[in-house]
Amino acid sequence: MDIEHKQLVQLLPLLPLLAELGRTEHVTETAELLGVPQSTVSRALARASAVVGTELLIREGRGVRLTPAAKTLLPYIEAALAEFQAGLDVVRHESDVVRGRIAVTFQHTFGEATLPLLMSAFRSRHPSTAFELSQGARAACLESLVAGDADFALTAPVAAPGRNLGSAALYREPLRLVVHHRHPVARRASVRLAELRHEPFVSMGPGFGLRSLTDAIFRDAGFRPRVAFESQDSHTIRGLVSAGLGYSILPPGGLGPGPQGVLDSTDLGWVEVSLDSELAYREIGIAWRERRKEPDPVRLFREMVLSEGPGLLAGLVKARSAAQ
Repeated sequence: MDIEHKQLVQLLPLLPLLAELGRTEHVTETAELLGVPQSTVSRALARASAVVGTELLIREGRGVRLTPAAKTLLPYIEAALAEFQAGLDVVRHESDVVRGRIAVTFQHTFGEATLPLLMSAFRSRHPSTAFELSQGARAACLESLVAGDADFALTAPVAAPGRNLGSAALYREPLRLVVHHRHPVARRASVRLAELRHEPFVSMGPGFGLRSLTDAIFRDAGFRPRVAFESQDSHTIRGLVSAGLGYSILPPGGLGPGPQGVLDSTDLGWVEVSLDSELAYREIGIAWRERRKEPDPVRLFREMVLSEGPGLLAGLVKARSAAQ
């Protein structure tokens, strides 16, 4: 550390005292205003003069008078303190504005990892933020957003931007064929959907984003599935497949490659297999209401998700999209 830097470090704690002393030009009054003993002010003045290398104040009776050197330094001291105060104001403002509430509606499959990752990143910076969460089908999520009941909707497919609706894609993930762990295709690297034409299909209900995606996949394959069950929850669908009640098409899930949910003394279990279809993927995005005056917490969350969301979710995409 060079001499000039050492001098600066020694002077920094004295700046508020010197600024107040320059304003009052009275040691006792300065001590009272700052809530410190008068001796503290006197010692600080002596230290400051020693560091600067010249006298800063001249005593005149019970008062003091600034020396030319002090008058030269005082505007710089006041400017430095003003800049620091401005920084404090920014930090405190950022802390205060995120004490509000952010309402997010999302499809069920995003509650396990996607939304928690985004919320965790935001809360690490703004721990006082409260989130109000609701979940449901894609159509219901977008209706809630448009109605003003939510600030954001996390959906797949991504909502189309509109007059009062903004949206952005965050990431893309494959859709997998989910079959019972003893199904003839369970050990295959990939499967064409037409091979399962006559088997029962376990589907999401109407209005869910995944339902519209699987409908498009079946249209592209040239047939309509024989729907055996409809559900509103992907966990239930996996359970039905695990019991051998049909096959399904779902985003990646579970603990990784290999049979999942296999229990001793039962035949429960499911396997994910790559689906040979150019449409076997979904694009996940976030939508928000465009409004003239956006609450600060909502703005900050949206800015973070748009700028950092794809990077934050990259690891999730890689892990869940790994070939089974």
